[in-house]
Amino acid sequence: MRDIRKFLLEYDGPPVNIMEVCGTHTASVAHNGIPSLLSPKIRLISGPGCPVCVTVTDYIDRLIELSLTPGTVVATFGDMLRVTGSKQSLKDARSDGALVKMLYAPSDIIPLAAAEPEKTFVFAAVGFETTTAVYAALIDDLVTSGVTNVKLLTSLKVMPPVIDWVCREEGGIDGFLAPGHVSVITGSNLFVPIAKEYKIPFAVAGFEGEQILMALYALVKMIRAGDSRVINLYPEAVTAEGNRTAQEMIAKYFEPCDAAWRGIGIVKDSGMQLKDEYKNFDAGSRDLCSDVTLHPECRCGRVITGAMKPVGCPLFGKKCTPENPMGACMVSSEGSCHSYYVNRRNDL
Repeated sequence: MRDIRKFLLEYDGPPVNIMEVCGTHTASVAHNGIPSLLSPKIRLISGPGCPVCVTVTDYIDRLIELSLTPGTVVATFGDMLRVTGSKQSLKDARSDGALVKMLYAPSDIIPLAAAEPEKTFVFAAVGFETTTAVYAALIDDLVTSGVTNVKLLTSLKVMPPVIDWVCREEGGIDGFLAPGHVSVITGSNLFVPIAKEYKIPFAVAGFEGEQILMALYALVKMIRAGDSRVINLYPEAVTAEGNRTAQEMIAKYFEPCDAAWRGIGIVKDSGMQLKDEYKNFDAGSRDLCSDVTLHPECRCGRVITGAMKPVGCPLFGKKCTPENPMGACMVSSEGSCHSYYVNRRNDL
C-alpha cells in the first residue's frame, strides 16, 4: 500500500478524470481525505449515483399528494423527508396534516399496514439495482402474507444507461470507479459493454479508504496503458455474474422503462417499473417526469452529471447548507454537495 500511495501522490503523467458513480463512494472519498492523497493530475468527479439526488420534483409532489389524501400514509427513509418538490417537502407537508412515517427498512411497513387495514400505506421506493431487489422481496412478502393495503410509489433507476449517457453527452471521463453495492446484485460484467464501446476502464471497489486507493491506482495504470477492461477489486462481495436469486426476484416483479433523472431528463431504459400484473401494488408511479429548479442559481443538475464540482455552485456553503438545502444534492448523506460540505472539501 505504501507504493500505491506514493504512485498516486507523485503521479506526473497526463491528467486523468475518474468518476466515482456511487454516492457512497463519494462520501467515503471525502471522509477518508482521499483527494489530499492524490496528485493534482488525478481528478475525481462525482456522478449520478445518489438516488435521492436524481429523483425529480414530480415524484416528490406525488408523494405529498398521497400523504394529504385521507386514509393514506406515506412511509419513507429519512432523506426523502427533506427533499423539496415544486413547492414543499414531505416534512413541510406534515404541518398541513400529511400522514408521513419514517422507516428504517421497507419491510417495516407490513406490520404497520396489517395493524390498520382501513388505511393505505405507500412506500417511497427510491433507489438503484441494490434496493430494487429489496422492494421485489417486499412485494413477495406482501403476496405471501396477504396484506393488501400496501403500495409502492417507485422511482427506481439502473446504472448502465446513465453511465452511457455521461460518456455520450458529457464526455471527458477516462475511468470509472464502479459502484460496489450495485455490482453485488448485477455482477461486474454489467459494465463490460460500456467499457468496450467507449474504451474506458472500470474498477469495482469496496468502500474502505484503502480499497478505493487500490482501485484508483489500478484505473490510472489501465488508463496509461490504454486498457479498457472491467476489473473486480471487491471479490469478497462481487462476482462477474452477480446475485442470480436477486436478479430473478427483480425480473419477477419489475420491467425496464424510460426514467426521468434530475438534471438530465428522460434516459431510455434507465428505470424499473412494476409489471402490469402487479399494478395493484403501484401508487401511480408512471409518467412522473417533470422537474422544477426552485432556486435559479442552484446547480444540482450540473453537479449530478459531473459537469461541475459542488464548490462551483454559487449557493454552495452560503445559501445552501445541510441545515437549509436549496437542492437535492445537499440533502442526502450520499449527495455530492452534502459530502463536500460536511467534510470541508473544496477541490475544484
